[in-house]
Amino acid sequence: MATVSTDFYQVPLPVVLTDSTHGVIPHFELVTVRVEDSDGATGLGYTYAVNSGAEAFAVLVDRYLAPVVTGEDVDRTEHVWQRMWWALHYAGRGGHATSAISAVDIALWDLRARRAGQPLWRFFGGYDPRVPVYAGGIDLDFPVEQLLEQADRFREHGFRAIKMKVGRADWREDVERVRRMREHLGDGFPLMVDANMKWSADQAVKVARALAGFDLVWLEEPVIPDDVAGHVRVLRDGGLPVAAGENLHTLYEFRHVMEAGAVTFPEPDVCNVGGMTVFRKVAALAEAHNLPVTSHGAHDLTVHLMAAAPNRTYMEAHGFGLEAYLAEPMRVEDGVAVAPERPGHGLEFDFDALRPHRIGGTAA
Repeated sequence: MATVSTDFYQVPLPVVLTDSTHGVIPHFELVTVRVEDSDGATGLGYTYAVNSGAEAFAVLVDRYLAPVVTGEDVDRTEHVWQRMWWALHYAGRGGHATSAISAVDIALWDLRARRAGQPLWRFFGGYDPRVPVYAGGIDLDFPVEQLLEQADRFREHGFRAIKMKVGRADWREDVERVRRMREHLGDGFPLMVDANMKWSADQAVKVARALAGFDLVWLEEPVIPDDVAGHVRVLRDGGLPVAAGENLHTLYEFRHVMEAGAVTFPEPDVCNVGGMTVFRKVAALAEAHNLPVTSHGAHDLTVHLMAAAPNRTYMEAHGFGLEAYLAEPMRVEDGVAVAPERPGHGLEFDFDALRPHRIGGTAA
């Protein structure tokens, strides 16, 4: 590999969003990584953070990962990943380290598939390019009427499954909002709820039981990711399936929660779990546990991974979509996301449109 360069952006959201733990979200932070091989082949990766912290990812890539991967054979993706992992292992074993690794790993896979002239979902073995998808609302503070109007827009855009936020100060308000949403969508329409780690296990069991009559696909992140025993209790006693994993940053953390029986729908995020290399391993681990894999964030990338996974279920279309900065955003048709046939992941950023939001980086 010849060069590795980064860009760091703070991207404003068109609508200020809120959830139960991150609070008000006026923007998200984006780090893009561009790699180029000695023959001129290129690849693009990215990672992100909510509100703050992503500048550290760019520093880790520029200062510590770029020297490690420069000169390596890009076709030896697993070797390069291990080099990055051990370069940052003492400083992280997850968190910022795996977010930085993710962006480089995604760029390397993009380069390899582009060079092969294949879309990544085919390069990974190809299961089905049509992936069930849901619209992930970040809408905890929306008034009920705005929440229902958003649901109508999601359906107009082709979504046939929706996730809404819960975790308000009074859990009874959550129950009422879910009741209104269920009435609005009708029986049988797939509906998920996401608490963003709001509760203790005792609270989560109580709220889950109160929500059990609304035919929910899952309750997401009812407790903090560190409380594996709490997840087990919620899943056992709450009466609802549990999705979790967006805040798990290593393959070993996913192994722990699966072996403990703490999750129904493992939910890796390709941008923080270690990239496509690790996401694929998490999906395979879930398959070995007879569990359906879902996803968090970065849907334009993740559609390739889900299209290659036989145990995939609904994929999230995230509220931090980059549609305004992509030449060809992901297509949603009658409830499915369609993986593109363009080589690599097929994403082409409009860097001119992003430029006003650039904070730093090493890209020219």
